[in-house]
Amino acid sequence: MEAIQSWVLKNKLTSIGGLWASGVGASLAYSTARTHLKPSLRLIHARMHAQALTLGVLSAAAVFHYYEQRADEEAHSADH
Repeated sequence: MEAIQSWVLKNKLTSIGGLWASGVGASLAYSTARTHLKPSLRLIHARMHAQALTLGVLSAAAVFHYYEQRADEEAHSADH
């Protein structure tokens, strides 16, 4: 698990891009199997779902970064 976290921290944009692409693919696969929409509408819906997923991940990453930064500051002030 730590190896994955380390890789994600080093490759943040790649991780987010991969997640976005996975979201588009999953949404397209779901909408193809479940609905009878035109392909253009499926693509629009897939993009919207992937963007919502990306916003959620970016928000979670921001919260994680905030608390990580705060913990580092507390540890640094405790050392002095």
